[in-house]
Amino acid sequence: MIGRVLLAALLAGIAAGLFMGVIQQARLTPIILAAEVYEVAAEQHSHDDAAVAQTAESTESAHSHEDNEWAPSDGIERTLYTTLASVVAGAAFAAILAGISLLVGIPITPANGLIWGLCGFLAATLAPAAGLPPELPGMPAGDLEMRQLWWVGCIAASAAGIYLIATQRQLWPIAGAVVLIALPHLIGAPQPLSYETSVPAGLSASFAANAIAAGAAFWCVLGV
Repeated sequence: MIGRVLLAALLAGIAAGLFMGVIQQARLTPIILAAEVYEVAAEQHSHDDAAVAQTAESTESAHSHEDNEWAPSDGIERTLYTTLASVVAGAAFAAILAGISLLVGIPITPANGLIWGLCGFLAATLAPAAGLPPELPGMPAGDLEMRQLWWVGCIAASAAGIYLIATQRQLWPIAGAVVLIALPHLIGAPQPLSYETSVPAGLSASFAANAIAAGAAFWCVLGV
């Protein structure tokens, strides 16, 4: 049974990942590419300012270090890597959903698959986005490790709260669920020291909205 469940999860993850890859190319990648134009311009301006105060040797060393950083080329290579990442993430999230289903004894069926997907969206996409909205290149951000820790904790607390609300009918468990869901946001997500950025606010808002909507579609497909 476990083998069949894992196979189903793998196939569902691949399907949802490919679906997400299409959405990314249609809705998210154009916004990211537009933001990268502002990011590169800001970095160039920063390098020009730094060159005034630095020696030629230190400037050359900094540029040499940056040139060694790898990134996929725009076009088909970037599309393939982005889609592959979506497929891997889809398979991983599908395996987690399947594991939770086996652990709590609530099977994922055609009748409740959409509900499972929506719960996954609420826990893994919408709740974390309330504290850490989807970010474009060039946007300021807090410490990476602290953000990752908060992100994982927010998902775990939100998932536990959703489970209690879905399975319990007594007042105290439901009250505890509300506390669990609210706790990460009461603690607060790590924030940058400064919000100054060259990326237009409208572009950031458009990306956040499209990324959250894409996440909802991804989770619904995954659950179904």
